[in-house]
Amino acid sequence: MKEETKKLLGEERREWLISLLKESSSPITGSTLAKKTKVSRQVIVGDITLLKARNEPIIATSQGYMYMPIHRANEVIEKTIACFHQRDQAEAELNIIVDHGVTVKDVKVEHPVYGDLTASIMVSNRQEVQSFLSRIKKTNASLLADLTSGIHLHTLAAPNVEAILKAEEALKVAGILIEENEENEHT
Repeated sequence: MKEETKKLLGEERREWLISLLKESSSPITGSTLAKKTKVSRQVIVGDITLLKARNEPIIATSQGYMYMPIHRANEVIEKTIACFHQRDQAEAELNIIVDHGVTVKDVKVEHPVYGDLTASIMVSNRQEVQSFLSRIKKTNASLLADLTSGIHLHTLAAPNVEAILKAEEALKVAGILIEENEENEHT
């Protein structure tokens, strides 16, 4: 790795970013990457965009950037579920899911003008849920589900199907999970 006191340029910086993200087991913010490379956060955003265009598996989460190698997808089970709740139930929904050992990868809504909108969440425990919701509150941002009166999808990931089934059952008990036979009641 290059020493952090030197300003890294172009391709050398992008290679260093990939290396740093691959080594990290937790997200790294754009501001942190900018400080380490002696460039602006906007330059980092551009670098990440270029790397994604090269099919580097980098995702942007609410906590920062992560490198998600393709082989990790084979280690987990993924399922998309449909949910409905009011804004004040978002914390309960996410906590129910993560308490069952399941990661909430994203949220998706169908916007009447823009079509499908997806945002990365990547929360796996209550601390990450609190951090995510704190950022929403601090920035006065809307939840994507606010655009669709509470109806949304989540991609869930877990080490086994049982964890997802238990999380779904708990969401059902809480009145949050939309089951196939009730889909049209919320539209």
